[in-house]
Amino acid sequence: MKSLFLFILTFFLTLTFQLNAQSIYIHAGQLIDGVSDSPRENVTVIVENGQIRAIQNGFQTPGDGSQILDLADHTLMPGWIDLHVHLENETSPTRYLDTYRLNDADIAFQSAVYAERTLRAGFTTVRDLGGSGVNIALRNAINKGYTLGPRVITVGKSIATTGGHADPTNGWKDELMGRPGPKEGVVNGPFEAREAVRQRYKNGADHIKITSTGGVLSVAKSGQNPQFLNDELAAIVETAKDYEMHVAAHAHGEEGMLRAVDAGVLTIEHGTYMSERVMDLMIEKGAYYVPTISAGNFVAEKAQIDGYYPAIVVPKAIAIGPQITNTFAKAYAYGVPIAFGTDAGVFPHGENAKEFGYMVEAGMPAMEVIQSATSIAAKVLGLDSEIGQISVGYAADLVAVPGNPLDTMEVMERPSFVMKGGEIIIEP
Repeated sequence: MKSLFLFILTFFLTLTFQLNAQSIYIHAGQLIDGVSDSPRENVTVIVENGQIRAIQNGFQTPGDGSQILDLADHTLMPGWIDLHVHLENETSPTRYLDTYRLNDADIAFQSAVYAERTLRAGFTTVRDLGGSGVNIALRNAINKGYTLGPRVITVGKSIATTGGHADPTNGWKDELMGRPGPKEGVVNGPFEAREAVRQRYKNGADHIKITSTGGVLSVAKSGQNPQFLNDELAAIVETAKDYEMHVAAHAHGEEGMLRAVDAGVLTIEHGTYMSERVMDLMIEKGAYYVPTISAGNFVAEKAQIDGYYPAIVVPKAIAIGPQITNTFAKAYAYGVPIAFGTDAGVFPHGENAKEFGYMVEAGMPAMEVIQSATSIAAKVLGLDSEIGQISVGYAADLVAVPGNPLDTMEVMERPSFVMKGGEIIIEP
């Protein structure tokens, strides 16, 4: 009786394994692998157990009844990576009032909607660069399969100085303003800066985000002034390194960028008034520029609508928004390392792929733009041995578009197939 039980158990375990191990054969008319400078034609990508098992020339037909996906008229690429999103919220004329209306539970439910929308747009991995901390719970929920979304790498709550761009009490009346500290992401001096980094580690953040200059959408006058001293920046970067975290720096003005790059931040976000001094230092230090042209274009447009933003925000949006495109063009021509990021949330989630077209229009070749959102972005995250390219052993994070994006980037806004970790999200 015992032997019969073992036989039946073994049979069902073997059957389950075989079902789980069933391969998916993807016939791609064109394949862009994320690292090569030229695409391949008529290729079969074999996916098994969430990973890329093989890449073969021609359209191969399995003999075991495995699933075949016909993408013969499409271009297959690695799943795209957006290094700058804010999944907890989204632009609207009521955005500033929402601070007083929404509870964490409200934010969590809406962030799940934005996460799924982002994944369906072809972005299988994102770096969330600041929210209330609900973004950490969102990441965990996605990892556990409770909700659908991209792989989320998050900083939790950004770190600012008092009155800085990420001080959550800017514009509040005195009774509500209080004295936010390191726990809330507001620091003054190196001691508090170290405490804030350690608090984010304790909260479960993956990396650190600082606002090294003023910002466009904060309820404060300056969008460019430096907002950290050198000893504070050194404390943040040094402490983050101890916890194997990198530091992303929001920055618009030159001096704030120089201080942040010199301290050792890995990425400069926006970089609006980046000078050649900054570019030289970034190249020397190996720092990456994440341009967020989409956000710049969007805020400049919406600033023309009365009441969309508070009055103090409008002149900053009008001045800084259009400048990002010019800076991007100069930085690319200068040779600054560039990685893909959009600032989604400042504009509607799911429209992230518009950034591809903006980058091409500003002078970056289409293949390099795609690489900036795949293998290069994966390198920034330290995940370049796992995601960001179509190679054997990598995660089966894949996206396809109709036609050829090297001819027109507009097709990137209409993904025809999305797969994350071997799971089909959008079926062709």
